[in-house]
Amino acid sequence: MQLPEPDPSILARRDSIVAALLRLVPDGVVADRSGLAAFDGDALTAYRRSALAVVLPKTKEEVSAVLRYAADEGIPIVPRGAGTSLSGGALPSADGILIGMGRMNRIVEIDLDNRCVVAEPGVTNLNITRAVEKAGYYYAPDPSSQIACTIGGNVAENSGGIHCLKYGLTTHNLLGVELALPGGERIRLGGKAPGSAGYDLLGVVAGSEGLLGVVVEATLRILKKPEATRTLLLAFADVPAAGQCVADIIAAGLIPAAMEFMDRACIGAVEDHCAPGYPRDAAGVLIVELDGLASEVDEDTERLTVLARAAGAHDIRIAQDETERARLWAGRKAAFPAMGRLAPDMLCMDGTIPRKELPRVLARMAEMSGEFGLGFCNVFHAGDGNLHPLIIYDVMKPGELERAEAFGAAILKLCVDVGGVLTGEHGVGVEKRDLMDVMFAEEDLAQQQRLKCAFDTRGLFNPGKVFPTLSACVEQGHLHVHQGRMPFANLPRF
Repeated sequence: MQLPEPDPSILARRDSIVAALLRLVPDGVVADRSGLAAFDGDALTAYRRSALAVVLPKTKEEVSAVLRYAADEGIPIVPRGAGTSLSGGALPSADGILIGMGRMNRIVEIDLDNRCVVAEPGVTNLNITRAVEKAGYYYAPDPSSQIACTIGGNVAENSGGIHCLKYGLTTHNLLGVELALPGGERIRLGGKAPGSAGYDLLGVVAGSEGLLGVVVEATLRILKKPEATRTLLLAFADVPAAGQCVADIIAAGLIPAAMEFMDRACIGAVEDHCAPGYPRDAAGVLIVELDGLASEVDEDTERLTVLARAAGAHDIRIAQDETERARLWAGRKAAFPAMGRLAPDMLCMDGTIPRKELPRVLARMAEMSGEFGLGFCNVFHAGDGNLHPLIIYDVMKPGELERAEAFGAAILKLCVDVGGVLTGEHGVGVEKRDLMDVMFAEEDLAQQQRLKCAFDTRGLFNPGKVFPTLSACVEQGHLHVHQGRMPFANLPRF
């Protein structure tokens, strides 16, 4: 993995840059080595890099002031939420300012009449639901890291979660944002009223991975809690049969609120970790949740049970109360930390495939495990084909990290080969950046970079992420020149 080389002229000005940032955000600048280490990457632990400085603003005005200063001085900016992302998207630039949004953590407004919440970007995902649950509402997107991940990061990565099958990703539950642009200007996209005129720029911002601006406020759709909810555990003697069951359920017109898969290796690790009561002898389990009107849930439970038995489920359990239901989901949410029982290090992949290809892809991944000589566990959002194979390795053993990365790349290429995509919810970042040309033609990537240039003319926002090659932006037919310097002078021009 290669990132842009730091600009020595910026590094030479570090002291004056830190001093200027302290004037803008007096109580929110981190510049010492030990402090910077806390922000040197995200949950994709293979990559680490220190920022020139970290700024922790508390207000929109402070965000704008920092961005305006960075633009004037030609300093790269890397936005960061809670650092729970898994693609290296928050990896700092050595000559850049990392702007952490964790202190902007207020819920600005709860509007039950319009069924929405207005929140600052540092509010955690779970706290949106906690703020409205007593009134009978909740926020649907629920990543496994929801106790820590923040709304600004969710918007940047277009995060999903267990219930994204029926209720969608962040983009489907995002009504509006206030966005700070690279020059410090702030614009509003969308809002409480449904629909908008002009281009769907809100849709562009969701999943833009910090390349276009910084979200300083988000308006989120909240939903009324369903009348009835039922959770089932389906156990299978072989993994492809579970994959076929998923395809059969969706083909029959059933859309569960959630449908999650774990294989035997993952089941064992989770049982050792928190003992949710999964059958250790199963090759794989599906956790399926149905919700809606009570009569509808009863009917769907019967239909799903018939389909599961036909597909080969040898054990079907229905949670009898809220305690049992919570225990089943606690095991799924603990899948990632449970991997620490199997190996010191883990690489969590993220690709999405057509559901009908699940049996084929699951079987091929098992073969790849032998080819690369590394263990892995399958845990994923089965209903929408969003795979999260967990490749386990030991970075202290020579060559294992390289084999893990090659194994992961092979899985992602397989996803594309069967008609899928490189990422479902984790983003591209640096992890999948050099695989983008597997999915996109040169013309596709060039057009995407033109869109980035429309927001970020000088290429200062999150450099080195998403695009396998960088291109300089043209502004009215000419490269933007600032203080006698032409950014990216060695790069191809559009």
